[in-house]
Amino acid sequence: MPQSLITGAYPATRLRRVRQHDWARRLVRETKPSPDDLVWGMIVHDGKEPRVSVKSMPGVDRLNVDEAAKAAVRARELGIPAIAIFPHINPARKNEGGDEAVNPEGLVPTVIQAMKAAAPEVGIACDVALDPFTSHGHDGLLSDDGYVLNDETVSVLTEQALIQARAGADIVAPSDMMDGRIGAIRTLLDEEGYDNVMILSYAAKYASAFYGPYRDAVGTASVLKGDKKTYQMDFGNTEEALREVAMDIQEGADMVMVKPGLPYLDIVQRVSSEFGVPTLVFQISGEYAQIKAAAAQGWLDEDKAIVETLSAFKRAGASGVITYFAERAAQLLGK
Repeated sequence: MPQSLITGAYPATRLRRVRQHDWARRLVRETKPSPDDLVWGMIVHDGKEPRVSVKSMPGVDRLNVDEAAKAAVRARELGIPAIAIFPHINPARKNEGGDEAVNPEGLVPTVIQAMKAAAPEVGIACDVALDPFTSHGHDGLLSDDGYVLNDETVSVLTEQALIQARAGADIVAPSDMMDGRIGAIRTLLDEEGYDNVMILSYAAKYASAFYGPYRDAVGTASVLKGDKKTYQMDFGNTEEALREVAMDIQEGADMVMVKPGLPYLDIVQRVSSEFGVPTLVFQISGEYAQIKAAAAQGWLDEDKAIVETLSAFKRAGASGVITYFAERAAQLLGK
């Protein structure tokens, strides 16, 4: 290279100029996650103990009703818009059909009512699926040969969603991946006068190895028979995800979700760009556990990893992120 270029104006554009100071980096930063982007993933339980730690998810506790209500107040204080609740049910209340899922006096309706009474400004999203309630750990009803029945399951899911809406849920979030359940739920909610209750569809939910800690948290790991590959998506597929999303939007979903998170950023990007609808992503239990485990070993900085991963989701096009890190993330992002 000619010496004149090295000592003269070369190069005319120096992109490093805007990286040299913290204030400059903040000024030109393209993606800036905030507490407004967060949905607090929360495990609730039907016991008397205020908190029960989840061994495979350090820092996450199952909360009883009173603690869940306090957490709703905490979410309001931190500016977290919404909480997504997932139940751990006493095994004595589980059966093959997951009947406890449609108990209007059960854990989930009780928690919804307590949280809305404590902090009505915080949105409450409820998981619509049968796996926490069934003795076999699947998301639906089983045939005699162990196949998850689609239409029979949808019938129960619609009743479950209606009970949640009656209890005060702002969002019902079907995570079961049964075909046609969004349309069935939307129809029933509208008929019953709950036309303002939103549906967040787990539209592209993959059969993933990263769900293990969550199954410990809600008590399905020890009872799950087989896998969920006949209804959750194959992790090799992209076009199928777009078909799933398109179907759920057509059936009335207000928001859609991609799950898991980091291993599926390409799906988040395609869904958000091709459909232009509110697209959430779930930073699931295995992703949470990875960061916690590495941080415990001193292999990475936990706080920095939280912010970086949230930025990745936003950069890919996510409207919001369900995460078990929400409380800490809101503290970091609110500074």
